[in-house]
Amino acid sequence: MGQELLRVDDLHTFFFTEAGVVKAVDGVSFSLDEKEPLGLVGESGSGKSVTAQSILGIVPRPGKVLSGRVLLKGEDLLKKKDSDMRKLRGRKIGVVFQDPNSSLNPLFTVGKQLTDVVRTHFDISKGQAFEKGVGLLKLVRIPEPETRMTQYPHELSGGMKQRVAIARALAGEPEILIADEPTTNLDVTIQAQVLELLKSLQRELNMALMMITHDMGIVAEMTEKVVVLYAGRVAEVSPTREIFSSPKHPYTAALLKAVPRIDKKASLMSIPGNIPNLIEPPAGCRFHPRCKYMTQLCVDQIPPLEDILEHRKVSCHHWKELSLESEMAA
Repeated sequence: MGQELLRVDDLHTFFFTEAGVVKAVDGVSFSLDEKEPLGLVGESGSGKSVTAQSILGIVPRPGKVLSGRVLLKGEDLLKKKDSDMRKLRGRKIGVVFQDPNSSLNPLFTVGKQLTDVVRTHFDISKGQAFEKGVGLLKLVRIPEPETRMTQYPHELSGGMKQRVAIARALAGEPEILIADEPTTNLDVTIQAQVLELLKSLQRELNMALMMITHDMGIVAEMTEKVVVLYAGRVAEVSPTREIFSSPKHPYTAALLKAVPRIDKKASLMSIPGNIPNLIEPPAGCRFHPRCKYMTQLCVDQIPPLEDILEHRKVSCHHWKELSLESEMAA
């Protein structure tokens, strides 16, 4: 394993709404090493995007980070001023959002949006920034980059816009790139191209990648370590290869059963029930209302995130008693 770059430690981010307090991220902990591709996976509402927003210091109102630590090379980002975080975003941590139509400004050219970011982080001339912008478009495999610099986002296809968004995220030469469901609004062919691009860039630029997704297939293709979130808490942390062959948490096993496999003729299994209301989440293990292995202990006590084996953690009272590997094989 490489040297630790980022550590999220017991993070709590709640939203204070008129309906009640939404416990969106409730004690999340994990680490990201230098040059490591990591997957943050879970159903919608599991806390993936809010975790990323908390790391970046962009939690929207009425949300608030209440406690915990986000350590970037030992520095706690939660203690930094907004002005310091603005300098850090893009320079140390880049981010690609789901929808480039929302993240790119329709009023400015591609070149303006790239060069503004470049000049924010580097003391260079407009001409030098323009050349760097052209280089960024080449980096993300956009043809005729000089022409694209003069165009507006509406003149580009969806896949091209997302490549521009990736180029902008890389403009500050970050050590970490957070990709928050970056292929959600793209067709299947373009999705594959964007994922392959991100995979190549992560290796070429020797940067860490945090891939946020609900798709275990993307996790398998893109990552070396995976953090499984459920209802604002960590269910399991594992090297990607091991989690597919030997899941330790019932929720992880349920997610894997919902993934189509070309090597097995098996019906896809849906997870019964729904992700809980995080204003009034279940006591104990939050997965227990949907878990066939649930006991009274699961209702009464929150399972700790326990170190098991090498480089693996699980939050389940009964993981030692379960034979999820044989169940997956069947």
